[in-house]
Amino acid sequence: MTKARKGSNVKVHYVGTLNDGSEFDNSYKLGNTLNFKVGDGQLLKKFDESVKGMSVGDKKKVTLTPEEAYGNPNPQAIQNVPKDAFGGDLEKLQVGARVNGQTQEGQPLVAKIQSINESEVTLDLNHPLAGESLNFEIELVDVVKKK
Repeated sequence: MTKARKGSNVKVHYVGTLNDGSEFDNSYKLGNTLNFKVGDGQLLKKFDESVKGMSVGDKKKVTLTPEEAYGNPNPQAIQNVPKDAFGGDLEKLQVGARVNGQTQEGQPLVAKIQSINESEVTLDLNHPLAGESLNFEIELVDVVKKK
């Protein structure tokens, strides 16, 4: 039976949960496997490495600490933005909501609204899973043979 190793192109299904049991991602529900090359650096390192040595049909549980996942929240990622930066959508702004935008350099960003006052909106630009331990149940569905 073929085992996944560094350089293998694999297809996995996974369910991702937080320590409180809430689910943050589920490839089964999305209806698509996650396809990647083991060791290519595109995924969280511990997730990627946990697939090595698995055979098709194997399931494995792995937990990533915040440091192995998206890190701990960075206080410098909390920023105040003038309300007028949001254009005419001010009535849609709500504490806890996620907003999409761009940096001054044109890079996309996603932020969570932390607070709103008369002149500013406080945004948390940390990754939504920063500070969280991530639990994954991974199933190796296929090791793709090179043609």
